[in-house]
Amino acid sequence: MAIDPVKSLLHLYEDGALTRRDLVQRLTKYTGSAAAALAAMEAVGLAQVNTAACPAGVQVPESDPSIVSQMLTISGEGPLYVYQSLPADWASKPRPAVLVIHENRGLTDHIKDITRRVAKAGYVGLAVDLLSRQGGTDRFPDPEGATAAYGRTRPEERRQDMLAALLTIRDQVYVLGERLGTVGFCAGGANVWDLALNTDQLKAAVAYYGPPPAVADVPRLASPMLCLYAALDRGITGNLGTVIKAMSDAQKNFEIHIYGNANHAFNNDTGARYDPVAACDAWAKTLAFFNRYLNAA
Repeated sequence: MAIDPVKSLLHLYEDGALTRRDLVQRLTKYTGSAAAALAAMEAVGLAQVNTAACPAGVQVPESDPSIVSQMLTISGEGPLYVYQSLPADWASKPRPAVLVIHENRGLTDHIKDITRRVAKAGYVGLAVDLLSRQGGTDRFPDPEGATAAYGRTRPEERRQDMLAALLTIRDQVYVLGERLGTVGFCAGGANVWDLALNTDQLKAAVAYYGPPPAVADVPRLASPMLCLYAALDRGITGNLGTVIKAMSDAQKNFEIHIYGNANHAFNNDTGARYDPVAACDAWAKTLAFFNRYLNAA
């Protein structure tokens, strides 16, 4: 299926990969005029600048003395690039670990920040680069290139790479290997669902606005699920109803929260659709969920 370049650019802007100026310039190239570019933005509610600011203290800098972070290469089907963030006193006792799964632009600075937030909350955080088989996210400095590269990945290969990262972190001496969780955003949310369907290693899985699985697959869910979605993200959230019913019918352990005034990518504080109210509430729910299922005695 051919990728619509206009929709792709709008999505990149929503995720914070493009500035407003970059978006207008690139849309003009595809639509033929600035007026047509603005019309495309208006059609999806992006004609006005989003001025929401990231609340103080949300982002965690790499220099934060309470954590230690670094890029690592582990073994998968080939070299697998990961970003690890640990509490600074990581050697004092083993802790639960959380696998962070990125959007469709690879292992971005924003996802690294999320991984540091996980570590700041007291967990071992590990983000896996699902573009590793193509040389890693750093090979694609332009977000359009990174998105195209993600489009070339295959579900079974992504699953292999996520499992390789999960099992690697499970076996570290500073990790409580029986207490593993995962969180993912957008395409990463879909990958969270996929992982929860295909491994029994997870004790908690959190999906932010990721396309849900097929109803027929729901009985295979092996992890408690926290589902965080946006009411205005109708193309994705509109598909949740049958999945919710299937989870209820199968007596799965799940929670779902739909934010009424939020849209897709509401958690990304670098993007145009960032909603600080929804994002802060969702992150609080995420940490509470991890505390319940990963820190339980």
